[in-house]
Amino acid sequence: MSVVDTEIDARGVATVWLNRPERNNAYNGDMIQALLNTFGKLAIDDACRVVVIRGRGKHFQAGADLAWIREVRAQDWAANADVSRNTTHAVQGLTTFPKPTIALIHGGCFGGGVGVAAACDIIVAAGDAIFSITEARWGLMAAPIFPQLISRMGPGRTRRYSLTCERFDGERALEIGLVDEVCAADELDATAAPIIDALLRSPPDAVAQSKESILKYSNLYFSALEMEEMVRPHAAKRLTPEADEGLASFLEKRDPDWYPKQGKG
Repeated sequence: MSVVDTEIDARGVATVWLNRPERNNAYNGDMIQALLNTFGKLAIDDACRVVVIRGRGKHFQAGADLAWIREVRAQDWAANADVSRNTTHAVQGLTTFPKPTIALIHGGCFGGGVGVAAACDIIVAAGDAIFSITEARWGLMAAPIFPQLISRMGPGRTRRYSLTCERFDGERALEIGLVDEVCAADELDATAAPIIDALLRSPPDAVAQSKESILKYSNLYFSALEMEEMVRPHAAKRLTPEADEGLASFLEKRDPDWYPKQGKG
């Protein structure tokens, strides 16, 4: 079973399915590599005009598979840097993908899943979808997705929601600029349909050049050096004692040791 599935219809609309429903589509090394491969192929496939990203099962995407993250932590620096490098390139590749992209969000959209959504050109979310930028809660940090979040929400709201890791619904996501449209969960396809039709009415080259120019003037293109500057702190934070305790507290379903205990102080 592929962790990322792709379908292309007769109009040239590709649907990319995140396909780890048994893990709420949480990403691991296999999913990251599959996304890199999938979007690399779609970028040069003339049959593809528009890409829709969805999650199979109850949730869009639950962020990183934290059990996998703990396994990565046990490896050396080079392995950890490679994971962060692939993550950064996957997010950046989706951001700069030359064709229009739409994320359809239902259920939970956490951590890196919010980054995947924010990397898309258009986001349609169910009103009862739940969002959270969760990395800091587990002693991690989200450098590879901060540019996309800042582009969507601005620095102030990115600071708030990346530091508090609060959960918020689709309506709040619309208010703060993270998503473009909100609808009932069973109306995602119907809400996306006129957007897709509008995209198909514009010729592919004009769309690609327009997107490239917008990204350029939005400072969303990064040099290899700049991308490495995202990789290093992302990998280094994963290897800290804070991350060890944060991940352990999640898997053991307890408060981390930095959270104040009742009666302490």
